[in-house]
Amino acid sequence: MNTLFDKIWDAHVVQTVADGPQQLYIDRLYCHEVTSPQAFEGMRARGLKCFRPQQIFCMPDHNTPTHDQDKPIVDPVSKAQVDMLEKNARDFGLTHYGMYSKDNGIIHVVGPEKGLSLPGMTIVCGDSHTSTHGAMGAVAFGIGTSEVEMVMASQCILQQKPKSMRITINGTLGKCVTAKDVALYLMAKLTTSGATGYFVEYAGDVVRNLSMEGRLTLCNLSIEMGARGGFIAPDEVTFDYVKGKEYAPKGEEWERAVAYWKTLKSGDDAVFDKELTFEAKDIEPRITYGTNPGMGIGISEAIPTAGNSTFEKALGYMGFKPGEKLLGKKIDYVFLGACTNGRIEDFRAFASIVKGRRKADDVVAWLVPGSWAVRKQIQDEGLDKVLEAAGFEIRQPGCSACLAMNDDKVPAGKYAVSTSNRNFEGRQGPGSRTILASPLVAAACAVTGVITDPRTLNIE
Repeated sequence: MNTLFDKIWDAHVVQTVADGPQQLYIDRLYCHEVTSPQAFEGMRARGLKCFRPQQIFCMPDHNTPTHDQDKPIVDPVSKAQVDMLEKNARDFGLTHYGMYSKDNGIIHVVGPEKGLSLPGMTIVCGDSHTSTHGAMGAVAFGIGTSEVEMVMASQCILQQKPKSMRITINGTLGKCVTAKDVALYLMAKLTTSGATGYFVEYAGDVVRNLSMEGRLTLCNLSIEMGARGGFIAPDEVTFDYVKGKEYAPKGEEWERAVAYWKTLKSGDDAVFDKELTFEAKDIEPRITYGTNPGMGIGISEAIPTAGNSTFEKALGYMGFKPGEKLLGKKIDYVFLGACTNGRIEDFRAFASIVKGRRKADDVVAWLVPGSWAVRKQIQDEGLDKVLEAAGFEIRQPGCSACLAMNDDKVPAGKYAVSTSNRNFEGRQGPGSRTILASPLVAAACAVTGVITDPRTLNIE
């Protein structure tokens, strides 16, 4: 019996090159402003039009400021990239969700929330965190700029088929343990290269009990284990999330779609190239201490005492020592957002901690929704009032401080507790020091001003 990955992949193979790659049909191409300009220029140089423009969606997110979006972008490079995406989309007849429109946001947040990402699809984007869309039961992965051009021109891509891995997580998550903590735990166990060459299917009680937002977070971080992508078989959670969304099937088409989607699962006798199993009881709220997402510990644990030169260099950059605990360490910035944790559930979690408390005076906090739809939901649910009462401000949507391509940069030497996906040297600004965490941990740090275990705060 084939795995679910085999089912979706094989159904999209147009042809196989002898002793070479496969030509894979792509259902959806997402384009943002950073990795698409060269692809569009290549199309122009060859006098080509997009083969299936209705399957390509464009939106700026990396370079967009998270304040004053109704005014011209000040940074000339950011402005040029955002303006060029709008021009390219217009010239090639593509759907474009421009900055400050109700449809705009981070591309990996908007895709699922509009029903553009659906079970059984193949989805690509010139961005490594395209793996996020795997939460919908899709085969989704990041591609290079030349490959973006290939998809524009043919709606196909040449790819070597990855191997398959299943990661099963059994049991029930403990208090304040989230999908982000599960992902950080897996990265520490597998390392940042442990899933290289594989497409990961997540399974088990923990995964089935995750909300769609939690699943999106988990799949988002697959790439940080080296995986080509990660996904979760669709189920009632998926169907309930998709139903009624703008681009979801309607009426009889919906019934037919769900009937097909229910077949999208690995058989009981499916054979994976690799299988791993973990237990929920072993996972607590987590933080990173180093300069890659795999360098993480349970929040109550100490930094390891032994490592190689890379380990020592990372600790030197972060200003930490082997064997020390990070609880109580002073922090300077908190960032809630990114395609990892910029959804409504993340803001609910953050608000549940800070309600009735106050932001620490010496902490700068950036709370950035993943889309305008999320921002509206924050307001509709009154979360903005809870957050404002605690001293926090809701910013406008965008990638923000995830990657320092816009105004939201953490200064050199400062510590940022961040819900984003990467903690590389300088990722959030030259010389910045990033500690990855869940929205609950980030909120606990924001109100105490130090690294804090959210389980120690009196919350429901």
